[in-house]
Amino acid sequence: MLSRAISTIALLCVSNVFMTFAWYGNLKLQQIYPSVKDWPLYLVILCSWGMALFEYSFMIPANRIGSQINGGPYSLMQLKIIQEAVSLIVFTVIVATVLLKIW
Repeated sequence: MLSRAISTIALLCVSNVFMTFAWYGNLKLQQIYPSVKDWPLYLVILCSWGMALFEYSFMIPANRIGSQINGGPYSLMQLKIIQEAVSLIVFTVIVATVLLKIW
């Protein structure tokens, strides 16, 4: 049961790394590579959705492994609360260590 709990949280952390870069990385990319500013919006959306695909590739298994419905340790409410907490922590760490240093 403990390994399911740890696996769930680890997968949610990886998922949120991809999510943070999918949502906010395109803004940083414009500063690093000025030519990205010339990309049409649909291309930026496609790139972000491409990264979001990896987010879902980790989030869905995390929720399935961790859910009590599938023998995991967490209720749906607990999974959502863990997801939100992980999102805030991962976002804060990435912004403080990666994105702010590049700015």
